[in-house]
Amino acid sequence: MSIRFERANSQIQKNIGYIIQNKLNDPRISPMLYVSEANVSPDFKTCKVKISMDYENESDAKEVINILQKSEGFIKHELAKMVKMPQVPKLLFELDKGTKATLRINEILSTLNIPNEEDEE
Repeated sequence: MSIRFERANSQIQKNIGYIIQNKLNDPRISPMLYVSEANVSPDFKTCKVKISMDYENESDAKEVINILQKSEGFIKHELAKMVKMPQVPKLLFELDKGTKATLRINEILSTLNIPNEEDEE
């Protein structure tokens, strides 16, 4: 990936996170939500935005993704003020399931009773 795309992805990720947390006034969006990744297409027409959050069930997470997708116009408008680009890409929000899996693995590992090497001697 070129430096141009890496820089664009990084700026978009940071700014969308800021917009969601500070400018999008929707009580259904958790303050624990964050943008884990942003990937702009080579033609800068679309951008996949992965959202990580702590959720109890899949329907809650899908509702938040739908809220963000419906707010795409507002988010794009605010993003255009913050990022200098020829055109602001269409934002496609999706749930980052990797974060949830990592939390689950850490939870399982913490319950295991593994003796330390020092204890064995």
